[in-house]
Amino acid sequence: MSIWSRISEALGALASGEGLAAVFDKLRTPPERSVAFAIAVIALGAKMAKADGQVTRAEVTAFRDVFSLESEDEAGAARVFNLARQDVAGFEEYATRIRAMFDGHPQTLSDLVEGLFHIAMADGFYHPNEDAFLERVADIFDLPENEFRAMRARFVPDEKPDPYTILGVSSDMPVEEIRVIWRRLVRENHPDAMIARGVPEEAVRLAEKRMIDINGAWDEIEAARADA
Repeated sequence: MSIWSRISEALGALASGEGLAAVFDKLRTPPERSVAFAIAVIALGAKMAKADGQVTRAEVTAFRDVFSLESEDEAGAARVFNLARQDVAGFEEYATRIRAMFDGHPQTLSDLVEGLFHIAMADGFYHPNEDAFLERVADIFDLPENEFRAMRARFVPDEKPDPYTILGVSSDMPVEEIRVIWRRLVRENHPDAMIARGVPEEAVRLAEKRMIDINGAWDEIEAARADA
């Protein structure tokens, strides 16, 4: 059964009146957790899309990049998006439920926030309300501040990203300590590691840009230290 077939089953329960909490309670364990990840990204993405006052086609279709959507799956993704957008529950309630569902899996929560950054930048503009939304979600998820800053530096093109911020390290840290952190980030973002923590295979492409940025930041730091 494809991930979107399983999502459709979960949506059927949601549409029948079981409510978000009841649906998420059924999605706590693998393989259902991968369904929960997809629903969580799309549901919070729908709430975030309202944060800047408009829902664009770019934000809806951004899910294609994350979940490798085929044309026949777009209707299912749009249905999740619209249900969440119309739900009277606030985004903080969604985020709190999702936080509980992935309790003990902080890296999965980090993956979720990264997916939201991808959606936020789909229209090429990072709205201040989206920034406030993502900061609040990251706070509910207990995402370390340096991780959030690193994501924002990679996704929001205000200026050239600082390589130290991308790796979540300080510029006065010894290069060998930075190397250890870089290697840990590479291990954590390997596709096998992502799948093991409940990220659906369709969403592993989230790590592709991240790995490029992580390795690019390390190369820049290593070259600068060598020149020094």
